[in-house]
Amino acid sequence: MTLTTLLLTNLAVILGCMVLLWLISLPLRNASIVDIFWGPGFAVVALVTLLLVEDAGPRQWLLAAITAAWGLRLGVYLALRNIGHGEDPRYAAWRQRVTEAGGHYAIVSLPRVFILQGVLLVFVALPVQAGQLAPGGDALGPLAYLGALIWLTGFLFEAVGDWQLRRFKANPANKGQVMDRGLWRYTRHPNYFGNACLWWGIWLVACDGPGTWWTLVGPLLMTFFLLKVSGVSLLEKSLVDTKPGYADYIRRTSAFLPRPPKD
Repeated sequence: MTLTTLLLTNLAVILGCMVLLWLISLPLRNASIVDIFWGPGFAVVALVTLLLVEDAGPRQWLLAAITAAWGLRLGVYLALRNIGHGEDPRYAAWRQRVTEAGGHYAIVSLPRVFILQGVLLVFVALPVQAGQLAPGGDALGPLAYLGALIWLTGFLFEAVGDWQLRRFKANPANKGQVMDRGLWRYTRHPNYFGNACLWWGIWLVACDGPGTWWTLVGPLLMTFFLLKVSGVSLLEKSLVDTKPGYADYIRRTSAFLPRPPKD
């Protein structure tokens, strides 16, 4: 199988999932359900690729396992956090703007929310796909072990950061307060840092195979989105206005890379 055939196959599978999600979102009036599928979508790509490649070896199994483990954990976390709370305010605000401008949100949301995220997902997952397709031996090399270690570091940062934030928000006494404990003392976004870190780890595992270095566009794109688009920048615009003390938290705490706070 060629890489082009593999990419087109995964794209067709993911776009099929996205169209189904879009149909489900219409009666729910909730396009933000697409966020829950973001992680599991990568698991789908990883597992479909594993089924399609021939003579899967240790690197192929490792890439499929670490991608699926991350994606499914993230999906479960977002499902527990979001289900029952209605549409995310960002999507709801866009729905209102489209409607007030005379547009049909149901039609607009298909290409601009669901299809777009599906295409981006397959693009970010280039290391998972090319890394599994590349021929390999019966043993993992140094890059695979290094990548797995970096992936584990990122996975723990994201999972522990999410768990700490969930516990913090579950306490009514913390309502309106800034989360600056645990990992959040050293970086304002340990979950985003962990997400980026684990994707660079996945890329290194993929680079254990020949001719896969170019797939660095995947982690580069993920990191860019986390820092400049849907992650740090977008979230902090609202937090500065809604949480007293957040501006001081910004002053003393690193935005992304963990480091001791400025007390």
